[in-house]
Amino acid sequence: MEPFVPQLVYIEPKALEYPLGRELKEKFEAMGLEIRETTSHNQVRGIPGDNEFQQYRNAKSTLVVGIRRTLKFDTSKPSAEYAIPLATGCMGHCHYCYLQTTLGSKPYIRTYVNLEDIFDQAQKYMDERKPEITRFEAACTSDIVGIDHLTHSLKKTIEFIGQTEYGQLRFVTKYHHVDHLLDAKHNGKTRFRFSVNSRYVIKNFEPGTSSFDDRLEAARKVANAGYPLGFIVAPIYMHEDWKEGYRELFERLHSALEGIHLENLTFELIQHRFTKPAKNVIAKRYPKTKLEMDEGKRKYKWGRYGIGKYVYQDEDAKDLEGTIRDYVRSYFPQAEVQYFT
Repeated sequence: MEPFVPQLVYIEPKALEYPLGRELKEKFEAMGLEIRETTSHNQVRGIPGDNEFQQYRNAKSTLVVGIRRTLKFDTSKPSAEYAIPLATGCMGHCHYCYLQTTLGSKPYIRTYVNLEDIFDQAQKYMDERKPEITRFEAACTSDIVGIDHLTHSLKKTIEFIGQTEYGQLRFVTKYHHVDHLLDAKHNGKTRFRFSVNSRYVIKNFEPGTSSFDDRLEAARKVANAGYPLGFIVAPIYMHEDWKEGYRELFERLHSALEGIHLENLTFELIQHRFTKPAKNVIAKRYPKTKLEMDEGKRKYKWGRYGIGKYVYQDEDAKDLEGTIRDYVRSYFPQAEVQYFT
C-alpha cells in the first residue's frame, strides 16, 4: 500500500503564519497538488462529487491545513489522561469506526500546524499533575501515522515528549509507513501501538488500511528502534468461527515477533460497539457492509455526553474477554492486558 497523498488540499491563511504551514504549502505545490484557500477548517466548501456518497469518498482524500484554535484537550480514558490534538480525520474506510459520527459532515482530514501552542498547553497539563506521569493519546480523532510522512507533526511530538520529565505519548495505527519515525529521539516515552484483528474483520471492514503483514513488519521495525510496543485488538467482533479467527491472529502475531525483544508489551481489548446514529451513517456510506448491528442482540450502555452505545450482551462480552485474555497469556505470557472495554 502506497503512503497517503491527498487529491485536494485546503489551507487556512492563518496556517501560513507558522513554519509548518509554510513548509506544507511549498511541499504540496512542488507535488503539483490542487491547493485552495479556506477561511477555517470548519468552513470547507466545494469538495467535488455528484452526490453525498461521492463527496464523502473525495473528502476522505482531502487534507485541510489549519490551526488548532481550541487548546483545551479532551480526556482520553482509559488509555491516557489527555488527547493531544495533532490531526482530525482519517483516510481509511473502516466500516465500524466511531469517527463516522464524531466527524459528522466533515470527514476530511485536518492537520494542525500551531504545534508550539499545542506543546505549550501539553506542558501546562504536565506541570499541573507532576510528579505524576501525564499520558497523551495522539490518535483519538485520527490515524496520525497515516499522514505523518507528509507533516512530521507526530515525529516532532515524539521528540517533544521525549525530553519531558513527566510526559508520555501513545498512539495507535493501522498503517505501516513508519520509517521516518525510527530515528526519532523518543527516550522510551512513546508507546507505539498497532491495531490488529482477525482475517475476517480486516478483509471485510478495514478497506484503505495497510495489510496485517505490513503492520507486523512495521511493528518489528518499531520494536527494534526501542519504542515500547503495544497492540490494540479492536473491535473484537463475533463473526462466524471467531474463536478460531482470533487464535490464528495470535499465532501469526507470535510468529512475526519471534526474536524481537518485547519487554513491557501491552494489549488493549475493545469489543465492537455502535450507536444508532453510527448505524445510520454506516448503512448510507457502506450500503453493502456485512457489519452486524442488530440492537436486539446487544446491550444498551450509556456513554459520554449522554450518547448510548450498543455493546455485546454480558455473557457474550465475558466470552470475548476471557477468550482473548487466554490467547494473550498463551502466546505472550510476559505481556500486560491493560483493559477490556
